[in-house]
Amino acid sequence: MSKQIAVTVIVEGPTEQRFIKDVLAPYLGARGIFMTPIVLSKPGQKGGDVRFVRAKNDIGRHLKQRKDAYVSLLVDYYGIGLDWPGLESVAKGASPREIAATICTATQLAVDAELAEHGSDRRFVPHISVHEFEALLFSDVTILADALHVDPQTIEAIIEECGEPERIDNSPVTAPSKRIEQLYGRFKKTGNGIYIAGKIGVEKMREQCPVFDGWLIRLEALAEGVEKHP
Repeated sequence: MSKQIAVTVIVEGPTEQRFIKDVLAPYLGARGIFMTPIVLSKPGQKGGDVRFVRAKNDIGRHLKQRKDAYVSLLVDYYGIGLDWPGLESVAKGASPREIAATICTATQLAVDAELAEHGSDRRFVPHISVHEFEALLFSDVTILADALHVDPQTIEAIIEECGEPERIDNSPVTAPSKRIEQLYGRFKKTGNGIYIAGKIGVEKMREQCPVFDGWLIRLEALAEGVEKHP
């Protein structure tokens, strides 16, 4: 039998905050998981550069505030700072799942080294998405193409080139957000992006994005009473 759990999610910026509040929280709320998104206390500069020391301080503060709540983290691999644990361990050519697993494991160990006395080993659930929020929007070719006013084959070609949404490469011109902006110059993350995400729905994203799905599986397990282990 599921129990109700509260999860504070520390996010990189306002786009991720709105995505959780408007799309993900209602979905997980029906499963007894109540999410509160909190933007990092000092948001990173444009283009990422999310420092681990800042995230760790926020994680610690929220772990100490509520002993009965969980703390999670939603930042992307290409936005984290050079001080982030595990960066040096990511193998060249690693898959999105391998990258996420490497960084999440190192993040958990680094947080536990300083915050285990506050229950981080049981109550902290790190999630490192490999790419920015917009990668999730490629989960449904038809909905994204319709929203961007382009032929669905244009979106299909991107998926075929990369393999799946979470494998869309990251460079100044081919990152998920850049690809979308090239197709629709008026695209706004917190406007169009959240609207498209809502139309696609979390279930479709889970089907197409295994790293994202893995994060939700871990949260659902906690609500089912499966204890988190270090």
